[in-house]
Amino acid sequence: MPRLAIAQLRPTKGDYGANLQKIGGVLAQIAKLDPPVELVVFPETATSGYFVEGGVRDVAVTAGTLFRDLTVEHEAAGARPLDVAIGFYEVFQNHFYNSCLYASLGNASPGNVSPGSASPRIQHVHRKVFLPTYGVFDEERFVDRGREIRAFDTRWGRAAILICEDAWHSLSGSIAALQGAQLVIVPSASPARGTGMDEEGTRLPASVVRWERILRGIADEHGVWVGFASLVGFEGGKGFPGGSVVVSPAGEIVLRGPLFEEAVLTYDVDFEEITRARAEAPLLADLEVNLPHLVKNLGSRARGAGSGKRKRSVVKFDPATNGTAPGSRLPAPKIHVVGRGVEEGDPLAIDPDLARRWLVSFLKDEVVRRRGFAKGIVGLSGGVDSSLTAFLAVEALGKENVIGVRMPYRTSSPESLDHALLVIQTLGIQSVTVDITAAVDGYLSQVEQNGDGDPTRRGNVMARERMIVLFDLSAKYKALPIGTSNKSERLLGYFTWHADDTPPVNPLGDLFKTQVRALARHVGVPDVILRKPPTPDLVPGQTTEGDFGISYDKVDRILYYLIRGMKPAEVVARGFTPEEVAKVAGRLESTHWKRRLPTVAMMSQTAIGEFYLRPVDY
Repeated sequence: MPRLAIAQLRPTKGDYGANLQKIGGVLAQIAKLDPPVELVVFPETATSGYFVEGGVRDVAVTAGTLFRDLTVEHEAAGARPLDVAIGFYEVFQNHFYNSCLYASLGNASPGNVSPGSASPRIQHVHRKVFLPTYGVFDEERFVDRGREIRAFDTRWGRAAILICEDAWHSLSGSIAALQGAQLVIVPSASPARGTGMDEEGTRLPASVVRWERILRGIADEHGVWVGFASLVGFEGGKGFPGGSVVVSPAGEIVLRGPLFEEAVLTYDVDFEEITRARAEAPLLADLEVNLPHLVKNLGSRARGAGSGKRKRSVVKFDPATNGTAPGSRLPAPKIHVVGRGVEEGDPLAIDPDLARRWLVSFLKDEVVRRRGFAKGIVGLSGGVDSSLTAFLAVEALGKENVIGVRMPYRTSSPESLDHALLVIQTLGIQSVTVDITAAVDGYLSQVEQNGDGDPTRRGNVMARERMIVLFDLSAKYKALPIGTSNKSERLLGYFTWHADDTPPVNPLGDLFKTQVRALARHVGVPDVILRKPPTPDLVPGQTTEGDFGISYDKVDRILYYLIRGMKPAEVVARGFTPEEVAKVAGRLESTHWKRRLPTVAMMSQTAIGEFYLRPVDY
């Protein structure tokens, strides 16, 4: 009955040495446990961080190098003999891989040598077979594919490794189990996405819910233990949630790690449960018996496809017969229709407490751990976006480490100043007030001969002057500027280029305005701020929804459907007018340039962002 440990860690991106030290710290912590741990599993790319892109060649090491360095850390920790499974970027035979090393560390003392004991050595290296290249992933550009999934013997039993997406393919778990694996090890670096609910009604990131369903399926179908180790922390805004799990052969989650926190989980794995689970549901035995026939059929299909004489069999569904054979007299059962036309609920609903924890963790990682700042600075307009940002920053950094800056212009609403002050007083944060009137008017007086000129130009000058103030005060107070723009504004291009979008971190940039309101209400932003109409306050009497000519409630839903790939006609069918959809779609399509870095003429094979690829936080 081996004792399993799973270490969900937050690696320092691109720093192999620092991450080895952290791993050594885990080994030292585990060394104190009694009974002793026999296997500790670390996440995918634990030695470097995941999104290193072109930095793979900098952080990749050979399996032998990693084994040597782990041996040094193990000896320094004074740990007992144990096995480790650890994800890393590997260089092997002139290729780069996303790999997982399985090795035995430490010599068993003569009095404690058991039949299954192993001397220090590399037992196995699994190279990731399925490389995701979609959405936020681009693995195949930077590493090569592995070619096999293979179970192997250890000092305590038989194991197999599936790295992240390897486990998403049902065939992978079957191969591992058919080769005798008792424990399937799944190191992962999968960013959290969406919100969902598990079978017990617990709110979790939707990607975590899906992962748990996949892992339970592997365990339940094949009667194996599954140990899932997830990275923690944020890389370029993409958050690894933790939530590592141990799943029993009956498909039950017996242990779950915390979200967005580093942790070490331990569990005593009982292999007798495999016997019981397979006796109750002999699916693996059935597969073993039928696999030769199934593979033979698969082979004949492949040969037929290659011969140019491929035959296709198409079975048409006849709703009149409900798919039964012609002449069948079976009564047609009632069919429950699901999908389009069925009430889907509010597509923009969020779990506010999960969102709060998610974004607070994001700010802790991006401000303090990634960029090395102790303080954050927020421009406070008196609106809901900047108010929510300040509330989140205080929870993440502490009120003594957040500075709120009010930057009024002579035409600014007194209400905006008052509401910004209300946030400052409510949170108890340090504040600075800088009147930008002289700076803006001084500039405009030199380039305009007829008074104030174009209000739009003046508004852009005001927005950019506020960023000058914010970044200058950032240098003065050693505080990182924190952005406040929401997803609705970013998609519609409703911001001043190189002004509102300039701060290096932004917790709200993937929340629609209606979601910002819901989260702001949850964290305690004053109701007077929540109730007032949103305004950029660049022109007296200006409101955001007045500029749009459509409410945020409609804007956000139209945007939601459009960016998920729906055609305008499909969006109209969901209760909007053609004019409303056209208005939002027009702004969305005409403002892509505002969401990108400047376009650079590519003239070499080392063009930045095209060939020379390093993530923003590398």
